[in-house]
Amino acid sequence: MWVSTKAQYGLRALVEIGLRQPQAVPLKDVAEAQGISQHYLEQIAAQLRRAGFIRSVRGARGGYKLGRPSEKIDALEVVEALEGSLAPVICLDDPELCWQTGHCSTENLWKRVDEAMRGVLRSTTLKDLIEERRLIESRKLVQLEPAMSLAQSGTPLQP
Repeated sequence: MWVSTKAQYGLRALVEIGLRQPQAVPLKDVAEAQGISQHYLEQIAAQLRRAGFIRSVRGARGGYKLGRPSEKIDALEVVEALEGSLAPVICLDDPELCWQTGHCSTENLWKRVDEAMRGVLRSTTLKDLIEERRLIESRKLVQLEPAMSLAQSGTPLQP
């Protein structure tokens, strides 16, 4: 169960676009903010657009906007749109491919792993991830405030 950079970057791009709603966000800005190759992000954005997660806006203030409200997009559907199946073993997707299906001592283990992973991703919306990002950003600001106050007061900062 390896989630590729495509899914990771796709979710991060959606968070970046969602943070800047209602403005359209140029893909170049998303790539810079997230430290992702713009060329690679263009490929991911094409898949996200086809799946309806984002839509393009033309013009001088063009870019991308979310295709639906952030609370209506869950991480599972994004990851599956970019990755395909998340099943940890092939027999969960196609039981006929394995001659052990129905007689395998590890089959229930893989089903539980699959259900747990899908449950976590399904219960996490893009809105949740955007709120998490805002929380992280606000923590950064709180950490900077005391240091900035000391620097402005002329008190030397300790390393």
